[in-house]
Amino acid sequence: MVSKAALRSRRKRMLNINQEVTAETESCFPNMCKFLKEFRAIKEKQKTIETSMNENQEALETKLKETEKLVLELKKKEAQKVVFSAPAGGSWSIGPFTTDTTIIYRTNVGNAYNQHTGIFAAPVAGTYYFTFFYHAGGSEAVRLALMKNNEVIVTAYDHKTSHDGADNGGNAAFLQLQQGDHVYMRLGYNTNVWGDSHITTFSGILLHSP
Repeated sequence: MVSKAALRSRRKRMLNINQEVTAETESCFPNMCKFLKEFRAIKEKQKTIETSMNENQEALETKLKETEKLVLELKKKEAQKVVFSAPAGGSWSIGPFTTDTTIIYRTNVGNAYNQHTGIFAAPVAGTYYFTFFYHAGGSEAVRLALMKNNEVIVTAYDHKTSHDGADNGGNAAFLQLQQGDHVYMRLGYNTNVWGDSHITTFSGILLHSP
């Protein structure tokens, strides 16, 4: 009768024999070994490609953020370049009118002034400098006001005379504006100015913004 210890020893020897056979069998399949090597190489290549793609993606995202930041900075700088000069057109009298009237100048330099409404709309908040000048005949009074929204800032005025053939005048002001504030020239009722592009003008410039 075979003891249990002997049976266990025999099974152990059989297991070792099977493992040796399996190892020898595997070593006898070169095509399989070649396939496994190629598969590992493909996996390594794929890993390298994925790493490179991730790095490229990160680089593109960083570049995009830098470009967006640059565009915003350029837009901000461009918005801060605010200047206009608006002469009155033609060679004829503007007024007199029966009501206070916004003078519509024609723009020949700059931006932010609307030559259809006669209103300058501040594109950015900041400190601005405005000037206006006029030429008028003495036979009619002159009353011009530089307006901020609905507020009179400064005026220029001349009385009607029978002996003075021409009048010239003007004024200027520094204004602290918020974005969207309106600045314009208002001609008082029953007064006039001469639409001369060399004398009757309205100009403004942004000095600095916050």
